[in-house]
Amino acid sequence: MYKIAILGCENSHANTFLNFLRDGKHPDITVAGVYSDDAVASQKLNTEYGVPVMNNYDELVGQVDGIVVTARHGDNHYKYAKPYLPSGIPMFIDKPITCDEAEAVEFMREAKKHGVRLCGGSCCKYIPLVEEYAKAVKDGAIGTIRGGNLCAPLDMVNQYGNLFFYSQHLVQMMVKVFGYDVEEVSAIRCDKELGIVAKYPTFPVTGSYTSEGWYYFINVYGGKGKLSGEGQFGPAFEIEFNDMCDLLHGGEMKETYDEFIRPVFILNAINRAMESGKTEKVNVVPV
Repeated sequence: MYKIAILGCENSHANTFLNFLRDGKHPDITVAGVYSDDAVASQKLNTEYGVPVMNNYDELVGQVDGIVVTARHGDNHYKYAKPYLPSGIPMFIDKPITCDEAEAVEFMREAKKHGVRLCGGSCCKYIPLVEEYAKAVKDGAIGTIRGGNLCAPLDMVNQYGNLFFYSQHLVQMMVKVFGYDVEEVSAIRCDKELGIVAKYPTFPVTGSYTSEGWYYFINVYGGKGKLSGEGQFGPAFEIEFNDMCDLLHGGEMKETYDEFIRPVFILNAINRAMESGKTEKVNVVPV
């Protein structure tokens, strides 16, 4: 039996994952405890699922086989994970991995040092349409890529990091389909809406963040054809939890450590561009 802790359970991911376990999809996994800075959120999970409530996020260090970090504010992710890193246990880290570049680098260096295998980020990378388009681009099905655009929702003003709270969804889809090598970005904010341009080495990709409607659109333009469609989540949440279960069973990471934190650097470049009104370079992830 594998024991996990869910840290930051005010996010709906906690309920979703607990439903998978309650439905018997992973009978060899049990939840040893849940924690949230919001005591009401953790108590609700105790009432609905019978899971123990932790008094502190680090109280199960050395007592669990993995952790699931799903706090709504990305500033809590590394804080919650840090005490467990020396244990070398696998971790699911929700989006955004962190809000701060230096913290993201420290997080990955410590994870490498202790052999911690990671999964998570935005579940949008598992949307069936995203996976289909990523494969088509990789296989050259529509020829050389000439550009593209995406659309995803964003709440610009909130208590969970403002831009950082939800913006990784669009960026995660973008890097999954078009690659991680974004060089620079520009951004235009119009009240609650945000438009971006991401410069790749040989083509641009534009993005529209919308404050109303839950749209996940992707368009890919190639020299020999195009791809266009609206993404539906389908099994995305189950796939991302299966990734964590696979790590518990000894599986390997599906991304490199650098790829895992690359969205943090793109999001920070977008934030700088939004504030400066200038094109901003995406900082290189330090080795």
